[in-house]
Amino acid sequence: MDNTASIRLESFELEIADIMEADLASLHALSLAVGWPHRPQDWTTVLSLGRGIVARDSIGRVLGSAMRFDHAPHFATVGMVITSPRLQAQGAGRTMMEHILEGIGDRRLGLNATRQARQLYTSLGFQREATVYQCQGEAVVPPCPDRSVEGSLLLLPSAPWDEIAALDARGYGALRHRTLEALRPLSAGTALVRDGRVVAYALCRPFGRGHVVGPVVAATDCDAIAVMRPHVESHAGTFLRIDTRQKGGAFAQFVLSCGMTIFDTVTSMSLNGRWTSLHPEAGEPMVYGLATQALS
Repeated sequence: MDNTASIRLESFELEIADIMEADLASLHALSLAVGWPHRPQDWTTVLSLGRGIVARDSIGRVLGSAMRFDHAPHFATVGMVITSPRLQAQGAGRTMMEHILEGIGDRRLGLNATRQARQLYTSLGFQREATVYQCQGEAVVPPCPDRSVEGSLLLLPSAPWDEIAALDARGYGALRHRTLEALRPLSAGTALVRDGRVVAYALCRPFGRGHVVGPVVAATDCDAIAVMRPHVESHAGTFLRIDTRQKGGAFAQFVLSCGMTIFDTVTSMSLNGRWTSLHPEAGEPMVYGLATQALS
C-alpha cells in the first residue's frame, strides 16, 4: 500500500500521506464532520490496530481517511473510510480505496459500507452480503428470561481468555489476536462456560456517546443473550449500542427490549470470497455483535 501520492480534483490538489502523520485532533474533526461518534480515544484504538492513509489539502487539512486491518495472511478488513462533505462528489473516496487495495492480491477483504459508499465499493468488485443494524439508545433492564441458561457465566479476568480467542476465531473465520488483545484492557467481558468449555462471550467498552457491546460470539440466540444481559444491566439508564446482523429472532427482540432501537444500517460487503456467516452449521458459533462497524 503506497502511502505517498498526490491527486488533482476539479478545484484543488490533495496529498496522500500515511495516517500516522496526521494529528489526533484532525482525525477527530474529520469523523465529526460526517457525524461519526468516534472520540479521540476511539481513534487511538483503531490507529493501534491498522494502517492507512489520509488525504490532505495544500494547507495540511485532513479531508479524508482510509484504513486496513490485517487479521491474518488470508484476510483483512477495511474501515474508517471517510471523506469530508466537500470531497464526496469528487472521486476522492475511490482514489483512497485504490491505495488501500494496492498489493492485496487474492486476500479476502471485508468492510461495512454506508449507503453513500455502497455504489463505490460495488464498482470496485465488492459483493453485498448482509445488513448490519446499528441499535442504540438508553438501556433499560431487560425482562427476566423464561428459563435459566445451562452453564456458568464468568466475568473477565476470570474467564479463560485463550478459549475466548479460539471461539472468536471459529465464529469470525479468522484469528483476531491483535484486535482482541487491544480490546481486552478496555472492556468488561462475560463468557458462558458449559461442559467445561466456553460456548459464548461478549465484550463491552466505552465508545462514542456511551458504551458499545461487541464482539458477541455464540452458537445460539439464547447463549448470545446470556452473555449480553449483564452488560445491559450494568449500563441501564445510560447510552448503549450494539451493531448486529441479526434482523429477527430472539436475539434481535432482546436488543429491542433493552431500549436499543435501530438508528442506522450499513451493508457488509466482501471481495475475493465471503466473510460473514449468518447460518452456520448446528453448534458452530457466529458473530452476533460486531466490535463496531469499523473494527467488525
